[in-house]
Amino acid sequence: MTKLRDLKKRLMEDPEFREEYARADDEFALIEALVRARAAAKLTQAELARRLGTTQSAIARLEGGRVSPSFATLRRYAEATGTRLTVGLVQSDS
Repeated sequence: MTKLRDLKKRLMEDPEFREEYARADDEFALIEALVRARAAAKLTQAELARRLGTTQSAIARLEGGRVSPSFATLRRYAEATGTRLTVGLVQSDS
């Protein structure tokens, strides 16, 4: 049986896979940051939704990565959780 670590190593040799993996990794990092900010603010999804004037299911979709939020939405999310949104561009490895 192939171990996950070995499979990942083999797949990462493919430049197309590596690029897609990096893109997904960035999305997961954003989702994790959103959930951490909400948890640090000690808010439930429902409480955060009320602050943003939306629904709990909209927050769940956002935190589940099922939607691509606008910059304005991310800024409002940050403000509602007592955090500050920062955006940066870094040099690509490729």
